[in-house]
Formats: sequence, C-alpha cells, structure tokens
Amino acid sequence: MQGIVPFLLIFLALFGKLVASQGKDRLVNTSKLEMFVDELPDMPKIHGYDIVDGSPKPKLLTIGMFSKKWKFHRDLPATTVFAYGATRNTATVPGPTIEALHGTATYVKWQNDLPSKHILPWDPTVPTAIPSTKKGVPTVVHLHGGIHEPASDGNSNAWFTARFEEKGPAWSRRTYHYDNNQQPGNLWYHDHALGLTRVNLLAGLIGAYVIRQPDIEGPLKLPYGDEFDRPLIVFDRSFRVDGSIYMNSTGNNPSIHPQWQPEYFGDAIVVNGKAWPKMVVRRRKYRFRIINASNARFFRFFFSNGLEFIHVAADSAYLEKPVVANETLVGPSEIVDVVVDFSKSKTDEAILENDAPYPYPTGDPVNESNGKVMKFIIKKEREVDTWRVPKKLIKYPSSDLSSVSQTRYITMYEYTSNINEPTHLLLNGKSYDAPATETPKAGTSEIWNVINLTGDNHPLHIHLGLFKVLDQTELVDDKEVFKGCMLKKNDAIKCQISKYARGKKIEVEAHEKGWKNVYKIAPGFVTKILVKFSYIHSNTSYSFDPTGEPGYVYHCHILDHEDNAMMRPLKVIK
Repeated sequence: MQGIVPFLLIFLALFGKLVASQGKDRLVNTSKLEMFVDELPDMPKIHGYDIVDGSPKPKLLTIGMFSKKWKFHRDLPATTVFAYGATRNTATVPGPTIEALHGTATYVKWQNDLPSKHILPWDPTVPTAIPSTKKGVPTVVHLHGGIHEPASDGNSNAWFTARFEEKGPAWSRRTYHYDNNQQPGNLWYHDHALGLTRVNLLAGLIGAYVIRQPDIEGPLKLPYGDEFDRPLIVFDRSFRVDGSIYMNSTGNNPSIHPQWQPEYFGDAIVVNGKAWPKMVVRRRKYRFRIINASNARFFRFFFSNGLEFIHVAADSAYLEKPVVANETLVGPSEIVDVVVDFSKSKTDEAILENDAPYPYPTGDPVNESNGKVMKFIIKKEREVDTWRVPKKLIKYPSSDLSSVSQTRYITMYEYTSNINEPTHLLLNGKSYDAPATETPKAGTSEIWNVINLTGDNHPLHIHLGLFKVLDQTELVDDKEVFKGCMLKKNDAIKCQISKYARGKKIEVEAHEKGWKNVYKIAPGFVTKILVKFSYIHSNTSYSFDPTGEPGYVYHCHILDHEDNAMMRPLKVIK
C-alpha cells in the first residue's frame, strides 16, 4: 500500500493539471446530449418583392445583424450568437430565407447592430479588417451564387461596423442591389469581412436566398410550398457547458499566429439552428435544398434505411435531368438540391447520416456525434402524391469550347513552419492584396486549370462566374520535383505541367456535370474547368456593368483557409 501512495499522488497531480488545462473551456460532451429531441425549425421567410396590382415590383428590405440568445438544443443553455433578422426579436440562426423572383430586383439595406467586441477569439496576424478604434465587429454581406454588380457583391474590404461608424477601404454603399436576372436556383448569404469570415459565420451570420421563376419551374411539378420544399442549412459547432460556442483560442503555430488554426470542426451537427433535429414527414416526395454552411467540414450524406437522393439542381442552377444517388458528398458552401420520396421507405424512420472524414479526404473518421445529422419520422398512412420528378428539368445552352478566350493556371499552395504545421495558404503564390492577375473579359469564357499542390480537398468558389468541370487528372511521376519548381517559379508551363498531369482521371459525378459556383478540388490533381462570364440561361451579357469597383474575388471556401489567405481578386474588364 505504501508503494502505491506516491504513484497515486503523481497520477492525481497529472490529472489535476489535465483538468486545469481543460477547465477554462469545459466543453460539452456531445455524446451525452440526446439526439432527435428538437423539431426541425422552418426559418422565417421574407419576400424580396411586392405584388402591386397583380404584378411583382422591386422591394427594399432592411435586415440587421444582432447579438442575442439562441437555443441550439433542448438540454443546452441558451447561446450568445450573431443573427440576421428584420428585428432583434425576429432574428434567427440561420437568418430568414429571402425569396426573390427572377427579373424583379431586391434591395437590401444590411445593418450592423452588433456589440463593440466579438463573442469569439480572432487572430490579428492574418489579413484582417481591424477598425482604427479597435471597437466594433466588421461585417459585410456576400450573396453566394449571386450574379450582380461589384458594389453589391460584399467585397471583403467593403466592411462596416455598427451604425457605419467605421468603413473598410472598398465600402461604397449602405443598400445592396440584387437584380435577380440570373437563372432560378439556390443561393445563400453570409458574412465576408476580411479575416473574420470564419468567426462571423461561426457566430451565426448565415441565411438562405432562393430565386424563383414560376413560368419555368411550375411545369416541372416538383414538390412546392412551405411543407414540401424546405431549405436545410447544415453546419457543425462545439459548445462549452455554459452554452457558448467554442472556438480554439490557441493557434497551431502560436508563435506565428496566436489563434488561427487550419480548420474548425465541431461535434454537434446543426440543421436550421437545432442540433440533430427531427422532422415528421408524410409518405410522399419532399424537396430539400441542402446548404453546407460549415467552416471546413465536408458531409457525405446517406440515409440509414437506404432511401435515395434524386438530384434536381446543384448550387444555383438546375440540372438538365435528374440524377439518382445513394449518397452525396457536399463540400463547405456547396448546395445540393434533392427530392426524397418517403413513400419508398420500408421503415417508419430514416436517419440522415454522414461518413466524410475530417479534414477531407484523409482525416479522422466520424464519431457517433458528427456521424448523425437528423431524423425523419415517416407517417404510416399512404397518400396520393401530386408531385413528380420529370425526366427532363432545365436545359441551358451548351458550353462551347471554341469560344474560350483565355487559358489560365490557378495553383493552390500550403506553407508550413519548422514544426511542419500550416502557417498560411495562397492561390498562385500571391497575397489577396496583390494586384489582380485574373482579368477576364465580360461576356467571354475561359479555361482554368486548377492545380492542387496541398494535401487537402479545397472547395473553390468563384464570385460572379459559373463553371463546368471538364476533367480531373492526377499528377504523376516525381510530383515533389514539380512542386519544388512551382514554389520557385510559380509557372505551370515553365515547370512542364504536361509532363506530370497525365495520371488517372476522376470521373465527374453525374449531378455535378452541370453549372456550378463551387467545386471540390482534389489534392494532387489538376482540375480543368470552363468558366463563363455571362448569363448561362440566355448566353447574353450581364444587365449591369461587371467592370466596376471593387471587382470580385475567387477563393477556397474552407473559411479558415480563405481568411489566411487563400483568396485572390478577380477583375472583369471590357
């Protein structure tokens, strides 16, 4: 017994240190939270148009950003969040779904009503919007997938603080103009402030935006109406025991970046503002517009009982014909628009699950908490279903390679410290504030060969332009020689890209062969895309001047990468 005492004292001392080191954060053990106890919320809807004498007219909306309390789970204390809404009382996480009409403009005055300090830690050593007074939370709204004038795109340097007391160098207006002249489809709005995107979205600044075109969509007879057509905004969070959102306060290279880490992952999977919610459905078809609003987590969705996804659209554009799949991989900021036919279920319950490793594709396997998403409870009664999925959806003019005006090489780099931890990421080896090198002409198409020299899959998002993925080719032979050459010269031609880009091909998934605004760029591959800088539905020039200031951007949509500093300007010219 005497010999055991010193051992126990040592063990207790070590254990005490462990508890002390974790005591400051005291995280919720998500495995102890009961799943499927909260009903799936349906976010408030706001029409982005008025009906006057039977005709749609442009409408001005005022949407604020507020600090408030939000219940993510029945058994969690209320969480302080940043939320979008017309008022503080009506603000939600996610924010209200804005319903717009094709061809009818929506004007939004985005108001910052946030406090002087952020609720989450942020890192001033990455390129960041910092007010001169060091007070206020900089914000700016980007309508993801929107095709509209540069001044309304939500440039990262167009940020502003509460009551517009301080404004970024690219700020120009209080009210944004969304003309909604693009094809019908799914968009979402979120914060885009320089260096703060990851923390502002974690705090709750996200929401859905749908452009409808009844004369085109109505004849399809897809599920419609508030009950059968539902946006599902999915993201991950971790919480402290007091209910507050947990984000690391120490970086992976603390001597370089005191707080920044390369990816944020949370174990609680949240859908429409509730962790692992449940939804009662009837035995008929439903349409789900699923938005992955996570900072870094990929989801590979599937149903526990084998139900299928019928893809009808991807990101902001319809597919030419529906695509049936048993599972679907969705990167951060991607949107899958699917019909699920619950009449086909052989069970009375179906759990939407996830098995994507994190980071994707070679990270940790999912656990019980982040491997479950939500539960559908299926009513037993059979009923007549008036909805259908037609054999043909919407066919847009085909992409013509002969009209390509320029071929570019876009290279993704990751840089590490002497302890082999990431310090920052760049596109084409250039910082965000370096002059634009991608300068497409309005109305033209370009080929971009995106070379991923990192170990991660990066969801590439291009503002304004829509694109089609043409080819994915593996880099072979001595890839490290090619990578070394690229790090030195940053020139794919001089580094003989054709010598290395001749390996195996990855087939583009059938539901991703249409027009996209985000695509998952596989590590060690060259992904060839056709980017179009005109409307895809009419093959006509934009109804606005895309050449104005402050221009557009393209970036990785892993938000921790985008903030440090995997984003570049995109300047459209005449």
